[in-house]
Amino acid sequence: MKMIKSVCVYSASSSQVDEEYLQSATRLGEILSEKKIECFFGSGGTGLMGHLADSMLKHGGKITGIIPKFMYQNGWSHPQLKNIVITHNIHERKQHFLQNSEAVIALAGGCGTLEELLEAITWRQLKLFQGEIYIVNTKHYYDPLLEMLDKCVSSGFMEPDQRNLWKVVEQVDDLIPLL
Repeated sequence: MKMIKSVCVYSASSSQVDEEYLQSATRLGEILSEKKIECFFGSGGTGLMGHLADSMLKHGGKITGIIPKFMYQNGWSHPQLKNIVITHNIHERKQHFLQNSEAVIALAGGCGTLEELLEAITWRQLKLFQGEIYIVNTKHYYDPLLEMLDKCVSSGFMEPDQRNLWKVVEQVDDLIPLL
């Protein structure tokens, strides 16, 4: 199995979430730092994004924030980040994520996280992205989405083998042998 050198992490910027979600982001930062895996993320300073960045910075990991100019100008970027790429728009940001990462890890998040995850699955389906996609199903957060994807297959909108486009783990530590 090939060692992954870079990942994109999709996650929430909201801090109004259960502590277990924040802890999973912190733990992921530790794991990526220990394994010397470069991380690209949305550059946020709050919520799961903030915990991920804080953890990676604390443990000496390499983390790069990718943020559209309007978000950066509104002060939404993590204040301690040294590596920041400012894009013209969100579309360019998402393209940068997938073109510079060997894998995607989706932690819990809202509409932005879900949209990014589904776009990554679509890109992999179209062979525009060759990397692995890992869904971390903390507290069964992604169960409804996984049920919907199964319905896509059972209703004929996706081929059964397309379930292999992503892998689901129950907690961040389950990623260790996969990376």
